[in-house]
Amino acid sequence: MTNFFDPNRRNFVKASVGAAAALSRAKPAAALPWASSATLRIGLIGCGGRGTGAAHDCLRGNEGVRLVAIGDIFADRVASCRENLAKVAAEDPAIAAKISLDEGHTFVGFDAYQRVIDSGVDVVILATAPGFRPRHLEAAIASGKHVFMEKPVAVDPTGVRSVMASADLAQKKGLAIVAGTQRRHDPAYRATIERIRQGAIGEVVGGQVYWNQGGLWHAARKPEWSDMEWQIRNWLYFAWLSGDHVVEQHIHNLDVANWVMGGHPVKAVGTGGRQWRTGPEFGHIFDHFSVHLEYPNGGRVASMCRQIDGCEDLVAERFQGTKGATDPSGSITGVSPFTYQGAKPNPYLQEHIDLIASIRAGTPLNEGRQVAESTLTAIMVREAAYTGQMISWADLVNSPQDLTPPGVGQLGPLAVPPVPMPGRTKVDRRFGEG
Repeated sequence: MTNFFDPNRRNFVKASVGAAAALSRAKPAAALPWASSATLRIGLIGCGGRGTGAAHDCLRGNEGVRLVAIGDIFADRVASCRENLAKVAAEDPAIAAKISLDEGHTFVGFDAYQRVIDSGVDVVILATAPGFRPRHLEAAIASGKHVFMEKPVAVDPTGVRSVMASADLAQKKGLAIVAGTQRRHDPAYRATIERIRQGAIGEVVGGQVYWNQGGLWHAARKPEWSDMEWQIRNWLYFAWLSGDHVVEQHIHNLDVANWVMGGHPVKAVGTGGRQWRTGPEFGHIFDHFSVHLEYPNGGRVASMCRQIDGCEDLVAERFQGTKGATDPSGSITGVSPFTYQGAKPNPYLQEHIDLIASIRAGTPLNEGRQVAESTLTAIMVREAAYTGQMISWADLVNSPQDLTPPGVGQLGPLAVPPVPMPGRTKVDRRFGEG
């Protein structure tokens, strides 16, 4: 099996404040039609709230784009997406001019993603549940489409390797891939981390990253829903779809940890559990994690995430160096103090602006490997808590773990996997295994 990761390699991603920094670019593709002023046709795959919001951000942030196709597994999601976009268009004529949807370009079913890709679009937005992301990305790149994809980009090592392969193919084809890790497009983060790169806090020796908040939504099961439909509509609570909330949500903070530390961790150990959110409506995932990560230089980062009501909320990152400390969202203390005072654009818009600008310039951004490594970092944290074992990067890079259940592609019966049990759960399990 190909090893897409070198566990001894340190990916120092160099940031640049004035341009699209901390982002790898493909070779110029100025001769390609997307680099001209022609309208870029956008297709949306995944019509829930996140996908509808991403489509809106793409349209709001850019000129010369038009949403021409949408698709989802479920017809009601397609309908609600169209309704929401129509409301936005009614209030904003500029957005209305960028939407051109007809019945022939609204697709429903498990193959909706392929039909959107094949509908004549130039750019696709991938916003389904993360478990579907690797196959959707593979199809988009194979068909020569630029991609914006929400994070995380996989839920298991098998999916991460697929994303890596697609990212490499995109690089060869001169196709853009931008991920929904919007801190990478925030000038305050970029300016601060550029200074860290220049030694403003000395050697980074450790830090803490947090995403602690209350519980999230769940959809009450309807009698007509099959097991598969119920799980997909409640994708947050099933690891094969979300990766657990440590992967789906905490990836933002772990991505910043990798960015600041200059690469991925080498091992992790920690704990977690399912203490508050225990009902069957919440699937089989944990509601809290606390894991320590060790990086190649010996630096250690404490990772904590929680979704429990009535507790202290905290979403933040902090890092310590030999000469100071930092909140990478905009401040440094120590021998080289810094407070960011520049422009503060909406990073959710900026990621789409950067994507389209890179396509227009013929120097398409490619964040595929970067976000794949951050996704695997989050999986590493999950597996450390699920198994109760020390998990190394080498344990995961070629792990055969594949959480995809049998029968994907039809809305039939599907058992809920057991709740992970530290000391019993194995890192290389497949769907349904303990």
